[in-house]
Amino acid sequence: MHITVIGSGYVGTTIAACFADLGHKVTAIDIDDDIVATINEGEAPIDEPGLDDLLEAHVGDRLTATTSYDAVPDSDVTFLAIGTPSNADGSIDLTTLAAAAEATGEALADKTDRHLVVIKSTITPPSIASTIEPAIKAGADGNENVEIGMNPEFLREGSAVEDFVNPDKLVFGTNSEWASNRLHDVFEPLQDDRSVPIVDTDPATAAMIKYANNAFLASKISLVNDLGNICKEFGLDAYEVMDAVGLDDRISERFLRSGVGWGGSCFPKDVAAITAAARETGYEPAVLEAAIDVNDRQPGRLLDLLTKHVDVDGARIAVLGLAFKPQTDDIRNSRAIPIIEQLQDLGAEIVAYDPVAMDPMCDRFPDIEYAASAAEALEGAHGTVVVTDWDEFATLNDEFDEMETPVVVDGRRIVDPSTEMTYEGLTW
Repeated sequence: MHITVIGSGYVGTTIAACFADLGHKVTAIDIDDDIVATINEGEAPIDEPGLDDLLEAHVGDRLTATTSYDAVPDSDVTFLAIGTPSNADGSIDLTTLAAAAEATGEALADKTDRHLVVIKSTITPPSIASTIEPAIKAGADGNENVEIGMNPEFLREGSAVEDFVNPDKLVFGTNSEWASNRLHDVFEPLQDDRSVPIVDTDPATAAMIKYANNAFLASKISLVNDLGNICKEFGLDAYEVMDAVGLDDRISERFLRSGVGWGGSCFPKDVAAITAAARETGYEPAVLEAAIDVNDRQPGRLLDLLTKHVDVDGARIAVLGLAFKPQTDDIRNSRAIPIIEQLQDLGAEIVAYDPVAMDPMCDRFPDIEYAASAAEALEGAHGTVVVTDWDEFATLNDEFDEMETPVVVDGRRIVDPSTEMTYEGLTW
């Protein structure tokens, strides 16, 4: 099949490369000339394990990138993979997605065969009928051959390619048997060696499944962090407690590791968006609001532990880990951001290190110091906070001896504490 993918950000680039790897012909479309050029050179515009290899293998053969929508009417299906950032009130900004939807419709205005436009972007259920579908239809000038579908993504940064290849489920939201069959055909190669559960439903329900999925996981983490905070107050090891809880098959052991909280491009945005959408109906989602509140308080708890041992004003504090999670350079909603902001308010001299995310964080905080290694960041520091659980931090040992005062506050239980340091775990 010929697939067009509108948007070459994190999701768009990943699915374009993965569709090509499934054997489809793929045209990636983006308005950014630099991103298009990067993809056509066989390089990923984002840092994601395995993505460069796929692009190198398929660019120029089954995958090409362009700024033109000319390929849309010649394709069999189009995926809209445009970001939907948060507004100040937590609702999603649909401006860019709506513009891309209308441009897609315009490209299909004269198409005489049926064409499926699939929303891959994360949008609230009401916004399909209120904003995106009307934009597509307006662009297509009412062409009834253009149909709308919803196929939410469940890709985790740092393992997105693996998640695409081995999904827990596929969700197809369509309004016709033809559209459903088209999506089944697109993903049929994934079924060759396994049986992936497929949920066939309508577009609005498909959109809600994505929000419910992320809201549940975010709330689970916040509950675990809340319980971990209680364990800390009782002088108990939260990890030992939750290891036992995870043996209950009604709960499972996944997402039971307490720490400094969740961030990234999905959980904060999606929980805020569905909470805002619920409030518009008059319903107050108390559990989701509590999940956000617990998450927002975790960075402050980390720094409270640091200030128990270090007078932060004027002290040199090392921040280890800037990406919101390992295996990515994404700093969106990273827990390092509020930690750095609060350290600045306390008058600390900050030196930061991350294996891949220092450049984007430098754009956000140009006035702090960035070290070339964890060892360099720790040298002469009066204290350190560990924010991201990169594997290399688990190998640190003698490097802590080079600190002025070896005070380590570990937000991810990645450091092996020694008797030579003052060690505090956030929730253990």
